[in-house]
Amino acid sequence: MHYRSFIEQTDAGICRVRDSEERLAFALEAGQMGTFDWHISTGRILWSPTVERLHGYDAGALTTIAQSYWSQLHPEDRDRVQAQLQQILAGTDGHRLEYRIVRPDGGIRWLECFAKVFPNASGHVVRVVGMCADITERREAEGALERAYEEIQLLKGQLQEENIALREEVDTRSMFEEIVGTSPALHTVLTNIAKVAPTDSTVLITGETGTGKELVARAIHRHSARAGRPFVSVNCAAIPPSLIASELFGHEKGAFTGAVGRREGRFELAAGGTLFLDEVGELPAETQVALLRVLQEREFERVGGNRPIRADVRIIAATNRDLHTAILEKTFRDDLFYRLNVFPLEVPALKDRREDIPLLVEYFTHRFGHRAGKRITSIPKASLDALQAHDWPGNIRELQNVIERAVILSDGAELSVDLRWLSSGPSVTLSPSPVPAASNGRTLVDHERSLIGAALEEAKGRVSGPFGAAAKLGMPPSTLESKIKVLKIEKSRFKPVPSRNHELSSRGFHEPS
Repeated sequence: MHYRSFIEQTDAGICRVRDSEERLAFALEAGQMGTFDWHISTGRILWSPTVERLHGYDAGALTTIAQSYWSQLHPEDRDRVQAQLQQILAGTDGHRLEYRIVRPDGGIRWLECFAKVFPNASGHVVRVVGMCADITERREAEGALERAYEEIQLLKGQLQEENIALREEVDTRSMFEEIVGTSPALHTVLTNIAKVAPTDSTVLITGETGTGKELVARAIHRHSARAGRPFVSVNCAAIPPSLIASELFGHEKGAFTGAVGRREGRFELAAGGTLFLDEVGELPAETQVALLRVLQEREFERVGGNRPIRADVRIIAATNRDLHTAILEKTFRDDLFYRLNVFPLEVPALKDRREDIPLLVEYFTHRFGHRAGKRITSIPKASLDALQAHDWPGNIRELQNVIERAVILSDGAELSVDLRWLSSGPSVTLSPSPVPAASNGRTLVDHERSLIGAALEEAKGRVSGPFGAAAKLGMPPSTLESKIKVLKIEKSRFKPVPSRNHELSSRGFHEPS
């Protein structure tokens, strides 16, 4: 009875072992894993059918040609695998190998093997058992990913180079485009830019609207140690007072109605760079207090937040307001003014640097002509004289608009400027009086000659310019010149005859005594 029970238990145990082996074999097959058993003393290697398939052999083939297995190693991996194999035989436990094999059909596959060593009583390795799997698809995917990463890095490098080149082009074409001229007033500005740019001092730029204050700010940033970091511009007058704090300092989620998420402000966006506060005189009182704290303590808090954030930002402010008057009117804080006014820099109005107008006209003509595909090679002297005589209340911005309009309307190689565009130019509403009917054409001709003569006399014989006869008659100078030629009117008789001293003085010379 006991013997039968022993036999039954033994059979059951054998069945459980077989079931376990079958389940293991099934799991290995399902996972495309093969096993091997290498007996070092005899040199015998036992392979599972999966290993043989991985190597491209029929079942049982590797058992007879085990020596050829090593010749299957890819030439580039052979030395490395041999070195790892020596470490395995030295008794180091737990090894993982990845290598390529060249199959009989010429195909190259990647294998991954896990090996475990079994030493004898003397500590010598006598057996190596392990598993291996085909990881070709994984290695190819990793290779593709690595190549893609290298390509991304290459493209990133190219993008950085292009970004640098683009930034330099933007600097040249946009940041400095209106800082053109050789006048003493402009020279003073450029000298001050060169002095203050390398420092980290706060700069307050003042000047009339349209004088190019932001361009000056960008020039300071471009020549500073922060040039590689952001230049962030904020027009304080263009943002509603209720939103300016959030715009500058950011806000936390739920800080106010509509704040559905946290938002970084301009101070954070400009980290390490320069923040340009244009029209700083328009800041509301509560925002002036917050800005003063940033200037004093170099930190701020988001709207709705309670964690101080370090502000590594250089501040450049600009205004066209008289801040001294604003302080007296209690609309601008005097302590904030003194914090901003570390290095004051005043940009001159265009009327204070009239000698730069011809250079600016030439520059804008070339710029807008290039954009419009036009080749304008000459600018009439009369037009330049009129442009220099104009007071330009809109400063460079107004001049730029006038030249752009002139380029658009010019058909030939000569820039055609209609002086009626100048906002403070002379009235051009003069029109001929009604001409009475006549039985012959003589009356009309005489009347036209009389009108032109009167205009020339009033203009002292000058045709072009804001005070010329053409402007008074409301017609282009070229048209008036044609009529004068047809009607045979002598312009010289309307010009005053100056004395020699007066002539020399008008040209900047004096009669020697």
